[in-house]
Amino acid sequence: MSYCVVIGGGGFIGGRVVEVLLKSGREVVVLGRKPNADSSAPKAADYRTGDYGDRKILRSLLRPECTVINLAYSTVPKTSYEDPLHDLLSNLPANVALLEECLSANIAKLVMVSSGGTVYGPAGKMPISEQVPAAPVSPYGISKLSSDLYTLMFHRNAGLPAVVVRPANAYGEIQSSGKGQGFIAEAVDAVIKGREIQIYGERGTIRDYIHVNDVASGIIAALDHGKIGSIYNIGTGIGTSNLDVISILNELARPLGINVTCRKLAPRVFDVEANVLDSRSLNDISGWRPLVQISDGIRRVWESRLAALSA
Repeated sequence: MSYCVVIGGGGFIGGRVVEVLLKSGREVVVLGRKPNADSSAPKAADYRTGDYGDRKILRSLLRPECTVINLAYSTVPKTSYEDPLHDLLSNLPANVALLEECLSANIAKLVMVSSGGTVYGPAGKMPISEQVPAAPVSPYGISKLSSDLYTLMFHRNAGLPAVVVRPANAYGEIQSSGKGQGFIAEAVDAVIKGREIQIYGERGTIRDYIHVNDVASGIIAALDHGKIGSIYNIGTGIGTSNLDVISILNELARPLGINVTCRKLAPRVFDVEANVLDSRSLNDISGWRPLVQISDGIRRVWESRLAALSA
Protein backbone atom coordinates (compact mmCIF):
# COMPACT_ATOMS: atom_id res chain seq x y z
CA MET A 1 0.00 0.00 0.00
CA SER A 2 1.44 3.38 -1.04
CA TYR A 3 1.61 6.21 1.48
CA CYS A 4 0.39 9.69 0.54
CA VAL A 5 0.50 12.92 2.55
CA VAL A 6 -2.21 15.41 1.59
CA ILE A 7 -1.56 18.92 2.87
CA GLY A 8 -4.80 20.89 2.99
CA GLY A 9 -6.75 17.65 2.65
CA GLY A 10 -9.48 18.85 5.00
CA GLY A 11 -10.74 21.54 2.63
CA PHE A 12 -13.29 21.63 -0.19
CA ILE A 13 -11.09 20.14 -2.91
CA GLY A 14 -8.78 18.30 -0.53
CA GLY A 15 -11.56 16.28 1.06
CA ARG A 16 -12.59 14.91 -2.32
CA VAL A 17 -8.96 14.19 -3.27
CA VAL A 18 -8.57 12.17 -0.07
CA GLU A 19 -11.72 10.17 -0.86
CA VAL A 20 -10.33 9.21 -4.28
CA LEU A 21 -6.96 8.27 -2.80
CA LEU A 22 -8.57 6.06 -0.16
CA LYS A 23 -10.70 4.30 -2.76
CA SER A 24 -7.52 3.51 -4.71
CA GLY A 25 -6.16 1.62 -1.69
CA ARG A 26 -3.60 4.16 -0.53
CA GLU A 27 -2.70 4.92 3.06
CA VAL A 28 -3.53 8.63 3.48
CA VAL A 29 -2.34 11.10 6.07
CA VAL A 30 -3.98 14.54 6.03
CA LEU A 31 -2.37 17.66 7.45
CA GLY A 32 -4.74 20.57 8.01
CA ARG A 33 -5.28 23.60 10.22
CA LYS A 34 -8.84 22.73 11.20
CA PRO A 35 -9.69 20.39 14.07
CA ASN A 36 -10.53 16.95 12.75
CA ALA A 37 -14.23 17.36 13.59
CA ASP A 38 -14.46 20.44 11.36
CA SER A 39 -12.58 18.90 8.44
CA SER A 40 -14.03 17.67 5.15
CA ALA A 41 -11.48 14.85 5.11
CA PRO A 42 -12.99 11.34 5.26
CA LYS A 43 -12.76 9.69 8.67
CA ALA A 44 -10.76 6.78 7.23
CA ALA A 45 -7.79 9.10 6.71
CA ASP A 46 -5.22 9.71 9.44
CA TYR A 47 -5.87 13.39 10.19
CA ARG A 48 -3.22 15.55 11.85
CA THR A 49 -3.90 19.13 12.93
CA GLY A 50 -1.08 21.58 12.34
CA ASP A 51 0.53 24.20 10.13
CA TYR A 52 2.47 22.88 7.16
CA GLY A 53 4.92 25.74 7.65
CA ASP A 54 6.11 23.86 10.76
CA ARG A 55 9.11 21.84 9.59
CA LYS A 56 8.96 19.52 12.61
CA ILE A 57 5.46 18.45 11.63
CA LEU A 58 6.53 17.88 8.04
CA ARG A 59 9.50 15.77 9.12
CA SER A 60 7.20 13.62 11.26
CA LEU A 61 4.96 12.89 8.26
CA LEU A 62 7.24 12.64 5.23
CA ARG A 63 8.85 9.29 4.43
CA PRO A 64 11.23 8.12 1.71
CA GLU A 65 9.31 7.20 -1.45
CA CYS A 66 6.00 8.62 -0.21
CA THR A 67 3.88 10.90 -2.39
CA VAL A 68 2.72 14.39 -1.41
CA ILE A 69 -0.14 16.56 -2.64
CA ASN A 70 -0.13 20.19 -1.50
CA LEU A 71 -3.48 21.98 -1.67
CA ALA A 72 -2.89 24.35 1.25
CA TYR A 73 -3.39 28.09 0.78
CA SER A 74 -4.55 30.64 3.32
CA THR A 75 -5.88 33.43 1.10
CA VAL A 76 -8.21 34.05 -1.86
CA PRO A 77 -7.88 36.58 -4.70
CA LYS A 78 -10.05 39.22 -3.01
CA THR A 79 -8.23 39.14 0.32
CA SER A 80 -4.85 39.02 -1.42
CA TYR A 81 -5.58 42.31 -3.16
CA GLU A 82 -6.60 43.91 0.14
CA ASP A 83 -3.36 42.79 1.85
CA PRO A 84 -0.75 41.60 -0.66
CA LEU A 85 2.04 41.39 1.92
CA HIS A 86 -0.03 39.04 4.07
CA ASP A 87 -0.79 36.92 1.00
CA LEU A 88 2.92 36.62 0.22
CA LEU A 89 4.18 35.93 3.74
CA SER A 90 1.43 33.51 4.73
CA ASN A 91 1.91 31.28 1.69
CA LEU A 92 5.22 31.44 -0.15
CA PRO A 93 7.66 30.76 2.77
CA ALA A 94 5.66 27.69 3.81
CA ASN A 95 5.64 26.36 0.25
CA VAL A 96 9.39 26.80 -0.14
CA ALA A 97 9.97 25.10 3.22
CA LEU A 98 7.82 22.19 2.03
CA LEU A 99 9.95 21.85 -1.11
CA GLU A 100 13.10 21.69 0.99
CA GLU A 101 11.65 19.08 3.33
CA CYS A 102 10.34 16.95 0.45
CA LEU A 103 13.80 17.01 -1.08
CA SER A 104 15.44 16.02 2.21
CA ALA A 105 12.94 13.20 2.77
CA ASN A 106 13.60 11.68 -0.67
CA ILE A 107 9.91 11.49 -1.56
CA ALA A 108 8.68 9.74 -4.70
CA LYS A 109 6.56 12.59 -6.07
CA LEU A 110 5.04 15.96 -5.15
CA VAL A 111 1.96 17.47 -6.78
CA MET A 112 1.87 21.23 -6.19
CA VAL A 113 -1.70 22.43 -6.70
CA SER A 114 -1.67 25.92 -8.21
CA SER A 115 -4.47 28.00 -9.79
CA GLY A 116 -5.21 28.03 -13.48
CA GLY A 117 -7.86 30.65 -12.84
CA THR A 118 -5.38 33.27 -11.64
CA VAL A 119 -1.80 32.59 -12.76
CA TYR A 120 -2.30 33.21 -16.49
CA GLY A 121 -3.87 36.67 -16.31
CA PRO A 122 -5.38 38.23 -19.46
CA ALA A 123 -4.98 35.94 -22.45
CA GLY A 124 -5.91 36.78 -26.02
CA LYS A 125 -6.66 33.22 -27.14
CA MET A 126 -8.90 30.65 -25.45
CA PRO A 127 -8.57 28.00 -24.24
CA ILE A 128 -5.26 28.70 -22.48
CA SER A 129 -2.53 26.06 -22.75
CA GLU A 130 0.34 25.53 -20.33
CA GLN A 131 2.67 27.17 -22.87
CA VAL A 132 0.96 30.57 -22.57
CA PRO A 133 3.22 32.97 -20.60
CA ALA A 134 1.77 33.57 -17.14
CA ALA A 135 1.00 37.21 -16.33
CA PRO A 136 -1.18 37.30 -13.18
CA VAL A 137 -2.92 40.54 -12.18
CA SER A 138 -3.64 39.75 -8.51
CA PRO A 139 -1.27 39.21 -5.57
CA TYR A 140 -2.87 35.78 -5.18
CA GLY A 141 -1.98 34.83 -8.75
CA ILE A 142 1.55 36.21 -8.37
CA SER A 143 2.25 34.23 -5.20
CA LYS A 144 0.72 31.11 -6.75
CA LEU A 145 2.97 31.53 -9.80
CA SER A 146 5.96 32.07 -7.50
CA SER A 147 5.26 28.73 -5.81
CA ASP A 148 5.03 27.10 -9.25
CA LEU A 149 8.37 28.55 -10.27
CA TYR A 150 10.05 27.53 -7.03
CA THR A 151 8.70 24.00 -7.51
CA LEU A 152 10.08 23.79 -11.04
CA MET A 153 13.40 25.29 -9.91
CA PHE A 154 13.75 22.64 -7.19
CA HIS A 155 13.10 20.00 -9.83
CA ARG A 156 15.57 21.42 -12.33
CA ASN A 157 18.38 22.30 -9.92
CA ALA A 158 18.02 19.66 -7.22
CA GLY A 159 16.09 16.82 -8.83
CA LEU A 160 12.90 17.15 -6.77
CA PRO A 161 10.29 14.84 -8.37
CA ALA A 162 7.45 17.32 -8.70
CA VAL A 163 4.65 18.34 -11.03
CA VAL A 164 2.43 21.42 -10.96
CA VAL A 165 -1.31 21.29 -11.63
CA ARG A 166 -3.42 24.34 -12.40
CA PRO A 167 -7.14 23.71 -11.83
CA ALA A 168 -9.80 26.01 -13.24
CA ASN A 169 -12.64 27.36 -11.05
CA ALA A 170 -13.82 24.49 -8.87
CA TYR A 171 -17.39 24.25 -7.59
CA GLY A 172 -19.51 21.57 -5.95
CA GLU A 173 -22.18 20.60 -3.47
CA ILE A 174 -20.31 21.32 -0.24
CA GLN A 175 -18.48 24.48 -1.27
CA SER A 176 -18.91 27.28 1.25
CA SER A 177 -20.11 30.73 0.25
CA GLY A 178 -19.31 34.10 1.77
CA LYS A 179 -15.54 33.76 1.42
CA GLY A 180 -14.98 35.92 -1.66
CA GLN A 181 -14.42 32.87 -3.85
CA GLY A 182 -16.77 30.50 -5.66
CA PHE A 183 -19.34 32.32 -7.79
CA ILE A 184 -21.66 29.34 -8.25
CA ALA A 185 -21.97 28.69 -4.51
CA GLU A 186 -22.52 32.40 -3.88
CA ALA A 187 -25.16 32.66 -6.60
CA VAL A 188 -27.09 29.56 -5.51
CA ASP A 189 -27.19 30.71 -1.89
CA ALA A 190 -28.26 34.21 -2.94
CA VAL A 191 -31.22 32.90 -4.96
CA ILE A 192 -32.40 30.48 -2.30
CA LYS A 193 -32.18 33.12 0.42
CA GLY A 194 -33.89 35.83 -1.65
CA ARG A 195 -30.84 38.03 -2.20
CA GLU A 196 -29.72 39.60 -5.44
CA ILE A 197 -26.73 38.10 -7.24
CA GLN A 198 -23.87 40.55 -7.69
CA ILE A 199 -21.71 40.45 -10.80
CA TYR A 200 -18.88 42.73 -11.85
CA GLY A 201 -19.21 44.17 -15.34
CA GLU A 202 -21.99 43.94 -17.94
CA ARG A 203 -21.83 40.14 -18.26
CA GLY A 204 -19.58 39.50 -15.31
CA THR A 205 -16.59 37.30 -16.05
CA ILE A 206 -16.21 34.16 -18.15
CA ARG A 207 -14.74 31.22 -16.28
CA ASP A 208 -13.99 27.54 -16.78
CA TYR A 209 -16.19 26.11 -14.01
CA ILE A 210 -15.24 22.52 -13.19
CA HIS A 211 -16.90 20.22 -10.68
CA VAL A 212 -14.79 19.30 -7.66
CA ASN A 213 -15.03 15.60 -8.52
CA ASP A 214 -13.34 16.30 -11.85
CA VAL A 215 -10.68 18.46 -10.18
CA ALA A 216 -9.90 15.64 -7.74
CA SER A 217 -9.64 13.01 -10.44
CA GLY A 218 -7.41 15.35 -12.46
CA ILE A 219 -5.04 15.83 -9.50
CA ILE A 220 -4.81 12.04 -9.02
CA ALA A 221 -4.20 11.60 -12.76
CA ALA A 222 -1.26 13.99 -12.52
CA LEU A 223 0.01 12.15 -9.44
CA ASP A 224 -0.17 8.75 -11.15
CA HIS A 225 0.82 9.67 -14.71
CA GLY A 226 2.24 13.21 -14.79
CA LYS A 227 5.74 13.68 -16.16
CA ILE A 228 8.13 15.03 -13.54
CA GLY A 229 8.90 18.72 -14.05
CA SER A 230 5.70 19.39 -16.03
CA ILE A 231 2.66 21.64 -15.63
CA TYR A 232 -0.87 20.39 -16.26
CA ASN A 233 -4.07 22.39 -16.57
CA ILE A 234 -7.25 20.87 -15.14
CA GLY A 235 -10.30 22.38 -16.82
CA THR A 236 -13.24 21.70 -19.11
CA GLY A 237 -12.19 23.92 -22.01
CA ILE A 238 -15.66 25.55 -21.93
CA GLY A 239 -16.25 29.14 -20.89
CA THR A 240 -19.34 30.02 -18.86
CA SER A 241 -20.22 33.63 -18.04
CA ASN A 242 -21.82 34.81 -14.81
CA LEU A 243 -25.00 35.51 -16.78
CA ASP A 244 -24.93 31.94 -18.14
CA VAL A 245 -24.86 30.65 -14.56
CA ILE A 246 -27.74 32.96 -13.64
CA SER A 247 -29.73 31.69 -16.63
CA ILE A 248 -29.32 28.08 -15.47
CA LEU A 249 -30.36 29.08 -11.96
CA ASN A 250 -33.40 30.86 -13.32
CA GLU A 251 -34.56 27.63 -14.98
CA LEU A 252 -34.19 25.81 -11.65
CA ALA A 253 -35.86 28.52 -9.57
CA ARG A 254 -38.84 29.34 -11.80
CA PRO A 255 -40.83 26.13 -11.13
CA LEU A 256 -40.54 26.87 -7.40
CA GLY A 257 -41.82 30.42 -7.81
CA ILE A 258 -38.44 31.91 -6.83
CA ASN A 259 -37.33 35.10 -8.53
CA VAL A 260 -33.72 35.53 -9.60
CA THR A 261 -32.41 39.10 -9.46
CA CYS A 262 -29.03 40.41 -10.50
CA ARG A 263 -27.12 43.58 -9.68
CA LYS A 264 -24.30 44.70 -11.96
CA LEU A 265 -21.36 46.43 -10.32
CA ALA A 266 -18.26 48.07 -11.76
CA PRO A 267 -15.56 45.65 -12.94
CA ARG A 268 -12.80 44.87 -10.43
CA VAL A 269 -9.19 45.52 -11.38
CA PHE A 270 -8.03 42.05 -10.25
CA ASP A 271 -10.57 40.15 -12.39
CA VAL A 272 -9.54 39.05 -15.88
CA GLU A 273 -12.37 39.13 -18.40
CA ALA A 274 -12.11 35.48 -19.41
CA ASN A 275 -10.21 32.38 -18.32
CA VAL A 276 -10.74 29.00 -19.99
CA LEU A 277 -8.16 26.21 -19.77
CA ASP A 278 -6.84 23.74 -22.35
CA SER A 279 -6.32 20.39 -20.58
CA ARG A 280 -5.20 18.27 -23.53
CA SER A 281 -1.77 17.67 -21.98
CA LEU A 282 -3.30 15.89 -18.99
CA ASN A 283 -5.67 13.97 -21.24
CA ASP A 284 -2.81 12.87 -23.49
CA ILE A 285 -0.72 11.39 -20.65
CA SER A 286 -3.51 9.89 -18.57
CA GLY A 287 -6.80 9.76 -20.49
CA TRP A 288 -8.34 12.08 -17.88
CA ARG A 289 -11.33 14.17 -18.92
CA PRO A 290 -14.04 16.06 -17.01
CA LEU A 291 -17.33 14.17 -16.63
CA VAL A 292 -19.75 16.66 -15.04
CA GLN A 293 -21.42 19.15 -17.38
CA ILE A 294 -22.05 22.64 -16.04
CA SER A 295 -25.86 22.47 -16.12
CA ASP A 296 -25.90 19.16 -14.26
CA GLY A 297 -23.29 20.37 -11.77
CA ILE A 298 -25.22 23.53 -10.92
CA ARG A 299 -28.40 21.47 -10.53
CA ARG A 300 -26.58 19.22 -8.05
CA VAL A 301 -25.44 22.24 -6.04
CA TRP A 302 -28.97 23.68 -6.13
CA GLU A 303 -30.61 20.44 -4.98
CA SER A 304 -28.08 19.90 -2.20
CA ARG A 305 -28.68 23.41 -0.84
CA LEU A 306 -32.47 22.93 -0.91
CA ALA A 307 -32.16 19.56 0.79
CA ALA A 308 -29.99 21.08 3.53
CA LEU A 309 -32.62 23.75 4.21
CA SER A 310 -35.43 21.23 4.51
CA ALA A 311 -33.46 18.76 6.65
